[in-house]
Amino acid sequence: MSAGAAFHEAYQRPPEVVWHAPGRVNLIGEHTDYNDGLVLPFALPLGVQVAAARRDDGLLEVRSLQAAGVPVTVPVAGGPIPAEQSWAAYPAGAAWVLREFGVGGASLLIDADLPQGAGLSSSAALVCATLLALCDLYGVEIERPELAKLARRVENEHVGVPSGLMDPSASLLATAGHALLLDCRSGLSGKVPFAPEDAGMTLLAVDTRVSHALAGGEYAERRAECERAAGLLGVEALRDVKDLAGALGSLRDPVLRRRVQHVVTENHRVEAAAGLLRAGAVAEMGAMLVASHMSLRDQFQVSWPQADAAVEAAMRAGARGGRMVGGGFGGSVIVLAATERADRVRESIAAAFEGQGWEAPVFLEAAPANGAHRLPA
Repeated sequence: MSAGAAFHEAYQRPPEVVWHAPGRVNLIGEHTDYNDGLVLPFALPLGVQVAAARRDDGLLEVRSLQAAGVPVTVPVAGGPIPAEQSWAAYPAGAAWVLREFGVGGASLLIDADLPQGAGLSSSAALVCATLLALCDLYGVEIERPELAKLARRVENEHVGVPSGLMDPSASLLATAGHALLLDCRSGLSGKVPFAPEDAGMTLLAVDTRVSHALAGGEYAERRAECERAAGLLGVEALRDVKDLAGALGSLRDPVLRRRVQHVVTENHRVEAAAGLLRAGAVAEMGAMLVASHMSLRDQFQVSWPQADAAVEAAMRAGARGGRMVGGGFGGSVIVLAATERADRVRESIAAAFEGQGWEAPVFLEAAPANGAHRLPA
């Protein structure tokens, strides 16, 4: 059943608009976004759909097919969200930030084919789809780079997740066959060709089935450590560190040294990766992915056992490279392999998980897709 049909069934009237916003895979550039750095994500075909219609009582009523269609109703001006329906804070936050643009009440129906907690940015997709649907309903025109900043406000201020600009930008700005090279300080972005299949390669997204939640303390702790290191180094953000050796020598805290080393070298990896893709050297990206994973595991310390096992098993099976993606502590891994080796890589990862008694991973071929778009109502 489409989101539009489900809306009609739930509200006994047709929706006025339906919007789709995709999830994302970050090819490289992890934990650099909130350090004003560089990232290289792309949009997935999977995402979140929001069907919507206006209402004139100043209320937002939200139903999600992934939450059994149980309604949550709050004033657009804000109100408490039941703890068992915490997902509703995301669309409620979208309505809240759009009040200043004249957006009022609405009925929403949410559906998704993007797994939650897999590190593929289902939360940003939900926020972006809701923002676009509400803007469409009320005739509000906001440029997409500015809409990405509003989406970040929703997560930072309304939900309490200290996330950066990457996820909403990827969901709103990405184009098929390309990765999005985004400067998270300026908000400027550009397209970088990325079509793995044209190079005889397959990029697999592997959901390790270990759910993560960025509202948890570890993510916020990493961000606070980066801010503390930047303050001690006298720079606005770690993106501004030019002399890595000097910076590491001036920091006494070994934890902060590790965090700085990851962020600075990861920014360099993003620039190198973009250069490889522009040259058509897709296979050579593998070494960049492995270096990124090792840095996230050892320097930033955000990996988890299933992610490490997946990367190791993929490499044993002949993959060109792989790394964890997302905030860490659970979620997904990406693996780059020659297409003729992709099945062998899947089998190797699945066998490694079975050998450990872990829940079987879920595989998705990650092909770069278009960003958010309107669907027929």
